[in-house]
Parts: sequence; C-alpha cells; structure tokens
Amino acid sequence: MGRDGRRAGRRRLRLGDQLLLAGALVLVLVLLVGQQFPPPSAAAPAAPAPDRDATADPVQAQVDRAGARLAQWMRPLAPGERPPQFVLFSFDGAGSHRHWQQMLAVAAQAEARFTGFLSGVYLVPDDERTRYRAPGHTAGSSAIGFGGSREEIDVLIADLMEARRRGHEIGTHYNGHFCAGDAPGVGSWSRAAWTSELAQFSAFVDAARERGLDLDPVRGGRTPCLEGKWSQAYPAMREHGLTYDASRPADGIVWPTRSHGIRVFWMPSVRVEALGEQVLLMDYNLWLALNGGRDEPERAIEFRDAALDAYRGAYAAALNGNRAPLVLGNHFNRWSGGGFSDAIARFMAEVCVQPETVCATHSDVSAWIDMQDPAVLDAWRDMRPAGVG
Repeated sequence: MGRDGRRAGRRRLRLGDQLLLAGALVLVLVLLVGQQFPPPSAAAPAAPAPDRDATADPVQAQVDRAGARLAQWMRPLAPGERPPQFVLFSFDGAGSHRHWQQMLAVAAQAEARFTGFLSGVYLVPDDERTRYRAPGHTAGSSAIGFGGSREEIDVLIADLMEARRRGHEIGTHYNGHFCAGDAPGVGSWSRAAWTSELAQFSAFVDAARERGLDLDPVRGGRTPCLEGKWSQAYPAMREHGLTYDASRPADGIVWPTRSHGIRVFWMPSVRVEALGEQVLLMDYNLWLALNGGRDEPERAIEFRDAALDAYRGAYAAALNGNRAPLVLGNHFNRWSGGGFSDAIARFMAEVCVQPETVCATHSDVSAWIDMQDPAVLDAWRDMRPAGVG
C-alpha cells in the first residue's frame, strides 16, 4: 500500500510516487524566491553567512546556512522586540524515498529545517507484520500497510539518517493509523492503549538500530487524523519522554500552550479567500475543501495555486499580526496530479529565505520558547489569533 496518505473515515488513499526530478524542481523553485513577499525590514538582523570555503560539500554549506539562520534568533527577546516568524513544515508518515529526496533538496536551497513524523510500521518488513498489535486490533493489522522488503526499509533508514544529518527532526506519527473509521481508533484510546502504541513505536525504532537507524531523542509527534482523547494521550506521551504534540486544531494561528505537561503546537484553521471559508491548513483538508478529495489530476495547477494562496495568506497574517509560529501539516503525496505537493515545495522555497523568518523544527521552536521571558511572550500571546475571518 502506498505510504503517507491520510484517510477520512473509511476512505483509503494510495499515494503515487511519480515526482519530477528533485534537482530540476529546485532550479525552478529558486527562481521564485523573493517574488511573493514584502521587502526586508530595515531592522531585520542579517543571518551570518558561514565561510563557503570551509567545506567542499555544497549541501553542507547550505545546511550550515540554515543553522546560522536559526542560531541568530536563539536568544531571549528584549522587551518590545518582535519575535521571528517561525514556519514549521511537517510531513506525516514520512516513508516515501522520492519525496524525501525532493524535500531534502528544496530545504537545502531554502535554508530550511522541517519535521518528518514517522509511522513506525514503515520500519517493519511485510513478512514480520505480526510484530505489531494495535490496541483493540488483531496482530498484523495496519490501516497503512507496513514497510515492504528489508531493502526498502534500508532505503528509508538512509533517508531518515540523511535528514537528521541535515538538521531536520524525526518525530512519531505512531504506528497503524487507525482513525474513526477503523474502530477502535485513536480517538477512543485509553492511556494504557497509548502507552502500548508508544512502546511499540520505540521497539520498532530500537530494532532498526542494527540496520543503522538512530533517532534519539524522539521528542514529539502528530496523531493519526489529528484524533485523540488528550486527557488519556498526553500523560502517556509525557511518561514516554515526549515533550510536544502537533495534532490539535485551533481557530486561527496561535502560540503554543501546555496541557498535561505537553507543549501543544496548534494546527491552524484559517480563512481561505478562494473558498470563502475557514479551512484547516493541511494539504488533505485543503483537498477536501476544494473538491471533496476526488482525484482530478487535470486540476493540479488550480489546486496548487489555491494551496499556495492559502499558505501565503496565512504567513502574511501571522507576520503582520501575532507572530505565532505557523504550523503547516502535509503528507508525501501526489494527490490530484501533485498540486498540493508542488504547492508546499514552492512555498518552502519562497518563504524560508524571507527576512525575520525562520523555517525550523518543532523542537527548535520549543527550545526557543524555553529561552524567553514569559512576560515578554505574553504580550504576543494575548494578541488576536492570526488568519481568522
């Protein structure tokens, strides 16, 4: 079964793996940088440029520039100082080799860091599927399949380790992706069920160590279909060592809060002018809002442009408003001809090099928040949520 798709109810989605060559795409995307946003603020600090002669590896030079862009902001804000506009790109499932190659290339050019939320069953070979027993389901059941052959899993491990080398974060998307249509889904799970799911995710990661995987530490994740009883899930997450969650929808773009000892990065619902309504800012939800989730590849450009407009509008609203981190949820997909995949790649190339903007991981932003005087941040937290109609 194809990897990384989101399902609604009982609907099952298969993902295509037909991508443009990453290098050619990046060349196109780089031409777009700086064309969609206002000019730099005179007060914006300049990112220090690493010495390009310090390494013969051009990818490492780009990785260093992404690190430098973040590092200039890793300090407490002065009273009255504006925060940077953090943009948090994330990809659920994170199991497609071709999509990993595409987004790693785009991120390198864009001075960006992002988060991949890994489905643990993608580390389990198909012929070992009974190693997984989802709470309330028979052994070997998974709504998204398993990892395929050992050779395919080795490719995934190489992608994950390359992502880590480049400063990207790997979190958890848990395992079998059981949602409301596959009862018992994660929305009804008890604390004990979440404890079992997390323990199995860790076991799959640990078993892959002998094949070269090292994800320590996994600090947070996103639940399947954004579902969960948080009074049950969060205590289990905390006891398992997680520090943040990125699953819960919010009205507008808002600052992270805390619940049951977990930092909550809220998924924003924003007004999309092309649709005349508020939509959760996730590729799948945009697809549903645009045409009900039907596969219409002939409308790929239309969908790409609509998604781009939604991302750009949300960014402008946050940048000129409360400066809350902009959380963008995505999948490695080619739905409806790849319009949504192309939109997120283009937006990353555009936005991450803008002044006073940092495309960072969830753990990066969490560490930055921990540095701040709460009284300084409270003034920003008290502002009206950005992006609402």
